[in-house]
Amino acid sequence: MSGDTITTTHRLACTPSRAARELGLKRGELDLALHLGLIRTVPDEGGGGRRVPRSEIDRVSSGDGFPDTLLDRVKVVGTTQGADVMGVPAGRFTRLARLGLVVPVTFYLNRYRAVVWLYLAEELKRFATDEKNASLLNDRRMPEGLRAMLDAGVDLRPRNWRGRHRGFLLRPAEDPWERAGALAAFLDPVQIAEIVPDPYERSRLNRFRPGPPASGTPGSPFGLIAERIMTADDPDEIGLLRADLTAVLDEARRVRPAPRPTGERPPAPAHPRQLGSPRPEEPAPPRGLLSRFRRRTPWATAL
Repeated sequence: MSGDTITTTHRLACTPSRAARELGLKRGELDLALHLGLIRTVPDEGGGGRRVPRSEIDRVSSGDGFPDTLLDRVKVVGTTQGADVMGVPAGRFTRLARLGLVVPVTFYLNRYRAVVWLYLAEELKRFATDEKNASLLNDRRMPEGLRAMLDAGVDLRPRNWRGRHRGFLLRPAEDPWERAGALAAFLDPVQIAEIVPDPYERSRLNRFRPGPPASGTPGSPFGLIAERIMTADDPDEIGLLRADLTAVLDEARRVRPAPRPTGERPPAPAHPRQLGSPRPEEPAPPRGLLSRFRRRTPWATAL
């Protein structure tokens, strides 16, 4: 039997690469279909990642309009194409994206080390045909409140992408350590060390902590920019992540404690206030939306 298929008691399953070939998709298109829940996967019983059941490939390939309907649902566009889809100038499209009114689904870094955000064409079409959005698309000037946000340097694309990608990572996570790893992926190592002081638990957590997509070689300029985008930098966002991670870790410890040398006891967990609130020497996070985003993005200009 081929090395990229496995037989189990209940199903025949393929590697994602094999499934992509059989469905006529590029690997990135298949990954997006998996993230969006369009194609179901199952764990590899041998511990080699997730696989696509043969029954799922048959279901998708027998659907009406295959493969065009599937390709339409995973089609992504950049700023220029996205503006064409919505029938607006590219500058207006960028402003809508900065305000978080359209949410990127992925990104890549071009040769100039600029972030290129990509959007689902299907979502942009729905936005453009919704009558509630007509003024945002057609009026010459943005509403005053939105203009003030743009003048203050608001750019919600990184944060909105992180929120969406977090959902992608949590969707297939069945084990609490996997869910903890998905949440930890968006926190920097200092935050993680504060929440998880036990080195054995931190080691187990890092096993399930995915890196950023489209990151290139670790430590390269591309990789560093991708890591920066992946890491939460807004106080409210960080606080929510810390609280969620703390709760999931409590479950993980109960279900499957991290392995450690025989006889060694885990340290007592930190007080919840230390995990979910700012440290005493830190000022409380600003509450206003404008003040939250006055600092401009630290990486190269995004497209």
